[in-house]
Amino acid sequence: MIALVALAAPASHAGGTAAVAKVAMVDRFDLGEVRLLDGPFKDAQDRDLAYLLSIDPDRLLLMFRVTAGVDTNFWADKPYGGWESPTCALRGHTMGHYLSACALMYASTGDPRMKQRTDYLVGELARCQAKAAENGVHPGYLSAFPEFFFDRVDQRLPVWAPWYTMHKIMAGLLDVSVHAGNPQALEVLERLAGWVRFRVDRLSYNQMQESLGTEHGGMNEVLSNLYGVTGNADYLRLARAFNHHEVLDPLAHGEDRLDGLHANTQIPKVTGAARQYELTGDTVYRDIAVSFWTEVALRRSHAIGGDSDDEHFFPTSDFASHLSVITDETCNTYNMLKLTEHLFSWDPTSVTMDFYERGLYNQILASQDPDSGMVTYFIPMKPGHFKTYATPENSFWCCVGTGMENHAKYGEEVYGHDASSLYVNLFIPSVLEWKERAVTLRQETRFPYEGSSRLAFDCASPVRLALRIRQPGWCRAGFALRLNGAAVDAPVDASGYATIDREWRRGDTVDVVLPMSLRTEPLPGNPQMVAIFYGPIVLAGELGTEGMPEHGTFAWDQKAFEKWPTPEVPVLVGDPASVVASLRPVDGEPLVFRTQGAGRPREVTLAPFFRIHHQRYAIYWPLAQPVAAQ
Repeated sequence: MIALVALAAPASHAGGTAAVAKVAMVDRFDLGEVRLLDGPFKDAQDRDLAYLLSIDPDRLLLMFRVTAGVDTNFWADKPYGGWESPTCALRGHTMGHYLSACALMYASTGDPRMKQRTDYLVGELARCQAKAAENGVHPGYLSAFPEFFFDRVDQRLPVWAPWYTMHKIMAGLLDVSVHAGNPQALEVLERLAGWVRFRVDRLSYNQMQESLGTEHGGMNEVLSNLYGVTGNADYLRLARAFNHHEVLDPLAHGEDRLDGLHANTQIPKVTGAARQYELTGDTVYRDIAVSFWTEVALRRSHAIGGDSDDEHFFPTSDFASHLSVITDETCNTYNMLKLTEHLFSWDPTSVTMDFYERGLYNQILASQDPDSGMVTYFIPMKPGHFKTYATPENSFWCCVGTGMENHAKYGEEVYGHDASSLYVNLFIPSVLEWKERAVTLRQETRFPYEGSSRLAFDCASPVRLALRIRQPGWCRAGFALRLNGAAVDAPVDASGYATIDREWRRGDTVDVVLPMSLRTEPLPGNPQMVAIFYGPIVLAGELGTEGMPEHGTFAWDQKAFEKWPTPEVPVLVGDPASVVASLRPVDGEPLVFRTQGAGRPREVTLAPFFRIHHQRYAIYWPLAQPVAAQ
C-alpha cells in the first residue's frame, strides 16, 4: 500500500491558528460577496428558502433530545418520517444538512431568519451534548441515535452508516461557524471531534481500515477542514485515519477499480483526499483526486453529468444496459461538483468548469420541482419514465439533505480570483462585490435563453486586473468579447480562458458573445443512441402524462415507482447530423425544438431538461435507419 504519510504541522499551528494551504489555488469568493439576480437559479434559491423556513427545528431536534436524555414530550413534538423517523438508523443526518443549508442560505441572501435558525439549533445541540455526558455517554458525543451504533461498526456487525451521519452533523456545525459566524458551533464541533478521537484511538490501524468498509461519508474531509480552520494538527491525524486505503491507493496509481462499488460512498473519500493535498502539499492526494475525477466525470457519467445505476458504478462498456429508472443519484452530482471545485482551484480550465456547468444545469437545477420545491433522489435515464420527488415531511432522503444545500449555494463558482486575476466561470445573472479590491462586477444575462452576457464594472478608483473569461467547450465557433462596445483581441489560452488585462474604471463593460448550437452526444459505447444538446443544455423529449400515477409522483420511498410501466418511446430516424437538421425552433418558446420528419411513429418536442417536470421524458434516443422506398 502507498504510505499516505502524515506531515508534522508547522509550529505556528500549535496555538490554534488556522492552517495555511500549501498549494497555490484560485480562490472562491465568499458566498456573501455574490448575490443572484433574477433567473432560473434565483427562482430555485427562493423555493429552497421557503422549504427551509417550513422545517420545524424542534422536530429535527426531537431524537437528539431523546438520545441525550433531555426532557421532551415525544408525541407532542411530532417526529418527522422517512429517514428521520425514530426507528430509522440514519436519523439525524438531516440536521447536519439543514445546518449547512441554513448557513449557506444566510451567506447567499443575508436573510436573518436563517441565522436565527442556526443559532437556536446550535444552542439546543450544545445542551444535548452536555446532557448526554451527564448521563454517562463519553464526553462530546452528539447524535440522534445511541453510541452503540458505532460499536457495531467497530465489531463489523450490521448497521447502516453512523459515521456518514456524523460527518453531516460535523459539516453542518462547521458551516454554521464559517458562514453564519456562530462561535458556539465551533465549540460544539471541537468537543465532538474529541469524541471522534476517543473512538479512533482505541482501534488498531487494521481495525480502523476494516471499519471503513461501512459507509462513512466525508469524515476525512470534515476533519481536514477543521484542521484548516483551527490549525490543530491532531485533526489532520484523525482525518488521515479515515483515508480508506483499499479505495484510495489504486487511484493514486491511476487504476480504475470502481466497477460494482457504491458510487456515493466513494466520492466524499476522494474529496477528503483533495482537501488534504491542499493543506499538506502531498501530491499523492492530488493524484487520487485527479484520477478519480477523470474516470467518473469524463468516462462514467451520463449526458446530464450524473452517474451510477441503483447507486453503483457499472462497467464503462455497459452503459446501454444501465438506462434504468434508478440512475443518477442526485447526491452523487452534489459531491462530484464539490470535488470539481477543488480540481478547478488547482488548475483552472474550461474542461473542469464545463463538467461543473453540465451537472449544475442538467441535474442539480433539474432536480427541484418548480411547484413545491421538493427534490429528486434518482434521475431516471430510462426513456419514457418520469421524476419522483420527496414529500415535505416523510422522506428526508440523503438527496433531500443535499438538495437543501444545492439550491442555497449557486454563487459558489460563478466567479473566482487569485492575486491579480478575476475569473468569470459561469454565465449566471449575479452581482459580485470584491471587497478586498473595492470592485463590483454586475453580470446581466438571460443565458441560456440567449447566447450572451454583459459584465459591468463599478470601481471606486481605477484598478488593474486580468479579467479571465471562460470559453466553454461547446462554444468553439463565434465566441467573442467586446470591450466598451468595440471588438477586443483576447486570445483564448490553453486553459480555455480569454484574458483582458488592463486598468478597469467605473462604467467599463465587457460583452461576451456565446453562440449556442444544436449537437448530439452518443451514449458511451453506443453511437446509435444519442442525447441532444443546445449549448450546454440537455434537451429532453416531452412525452406527456399517459399512464402516470393518478395521485402524482411524490413519494416517501425513492423507489416507489421503480416498477411503474413505461410506454413505448418514439425513435429518431437518421444519423446524428440529419437528426439535428430536422429540429426546428418552436415559435415563442425559447430553447424548445420540434423534430420535422425524424420522429417515428410521431414527431417529438424537445425542451430543456431542467424545465421538464410531472411528465414522461426521454434524454437518450435510439437512432433508426430510414426504410428504403419500395
